[in-house]
Amino acid sequence: MKAYVLTAALEGGVREVPTPTVGHGEALVRVERVGVCGTDAEFFSGEMAYLHQGHSHYPMILGHEWCGVVEAIGDGVDPSWIGRRVMGDTMLGDGTCRRCRRGVQHVCEQREEVGIRGGRDGALAEQLAVPVSSLHVLPDSVDAVLGALVEPGGNALRAARATDAGLGDRVLVVGPGTIGLLVAMFVRAQGAEVHLLGITDDSLAFARSLGFEHTWLHVVPDDIPFDAVVDASHAAHVPALALDLVEPAGRVVYIGLAGTPSHIDTRTLALKDVTAVGILSASPALADTIAAYADGVIDPRPLVAATVGLDDVSVILAGGRPPGAGSGPKFHIAP
Repeated sequence: MKAYVLTAALEGGVREVPTPTVGHGEALVRVERVGVCGTDAEFFSGEMAYLHQGHSHYPMILGHEWCGVVEAIGDGVDPSWIGRRVMGDTMLGDGTCRRCRRGVQHVCEQREEVGIRGGRDGALAEQLAVPVSSLHVLPDSVDAVLGALVEPGGNALRAARATDAGLGDRVLVVGPGTIGLLVAMFVRAQGAEVHLLGITDDSLAFARSLGFEHTWLHVVPDDIPFDAVVDASHAAHVPALALDLVEPAGRVVYIGLAGTPSHIDTRTLALKDVTAVGILSASPALADTIAAYADGVIDPRPLVAATVGLDDVSVILAGGRPPGAGSGPKFHIAP
């Protein structure tokens, strides 16, 4: 089959590789659509921490935001899986440790992550082998674009819920990229007033095109109280800024990751009586995200600027935009 193989930092291309072997309890999926995200770009640049911690290594097949159709199954799998449209959880716990037994396999110390960690190949390929236990069936109303947006949407839904915001509340989302905009959509669906803080005119103009009236470039006015602040950025100074901007007794949600250590003053956290929540993984919210998409609670399809083939992956990972791309922050690959 064809796959995009990343062989070293800044080096990758389409290769002919063996079709994945389907093990016991696994399914072989014909990949329909794959989203490319900031994690993939960090692997491409060589900055991803897992590379330096020994959790990941080149060569690797990226791709953890995907959907497709089950084509074959391994031993011990119900044949009814064949032909189903699915997406899959990125986080694959070992199933035996204390964390897995407590239902939080997404923080299993020995976990594999599809297309990211532990040598588990990702979906930037024509076919993908994954455990059936990680799959979620997609209804007909969730098309390929939405299917490949379930994984980032699950992260965003968890962050939106962590704000505990609803009617009468005001939430600031810092970082109007894919995750930030998805968070903003879910928070708006909860009934809260949403503000977005960004660093480029273009990103904020796109946010306004989605109906977000309250956008701020670089700074927000001092007289606006925020009941919750979500850090969906990659800037090391934003965690502290979020804590400064949130109202006393409010909530800060950290879903963005900086490339260098960030710091907050826990005295501020305590003296303002603030609740801080960290979000890793979409796993606990995948089913609810699929339901939200199917029911039209939010429609994130405008976030996708273009869908291209495997040959264009290097351009996307390097930060390029293909000719004719729209204004959205997300790119999809159709293997």
